[in-house]
Amino acid sequence: MERGRIKRTCLRQPPVGSLRKPRGVSLLEMLLVVALIAIAGMLAAMVLTGGLDGMRLRSSSKEIAAQLRYARAQAIATGQPQRFVIDPARHQWQGSNQRHGNIPPSLGVEFTGAREAQARAGEGGILFFPDGASTGGRLQLSAKKAAWRIDVAWLTGEVRLARAPGAGSPP
Repeated sequence: MERGRIKRTCLRQPPVGSLRKPRGVSLLEMLLVVALIAIAGMLAAMVLTGGLDGMRLRSSSKEIAAQLRYARAQAIATGQPQRFVIDPARHQWQGSNQRHGNIPPSLGVEFTGAREAQARAGEGGILFFPDGASTGGRLQLSAKKAAWRIDVAWLTGEVRLARAPGAGSPP
């Protein structure tokens, strides 16, 4: 190295007009992205589950199966027979302990059961006995090409919920 010479390193600095602070994401932009993701998720879920009618079908089927199981449990627990009544024309059901509900009108309702358990003409009924047995029956709910079937065994009173065979694509 030569004496008296100083080696200078030049640090490059950006031009004066381009000094900006890095910009972050605003709250509004973040909420917009979250909302778009939520909408896309809902649309995907509806496509995969058969839409709104498919969700109603599955929900109603599960609710009725649960109420049938509850009626059976009440018959065993109290030692008193319990009746579950369904009115397919009015899309209504009534179970144990004054429990009742409606089935969405967009769903089809079919009931097959023992005539002896019918409360009135046009209604279907399943009677659960204190030993767990029942009069048995089958309830089928349908929407478009999909259907769920609820079977109640007469001997054991067991309640089974399953997609109806040949009902098309499941919702």
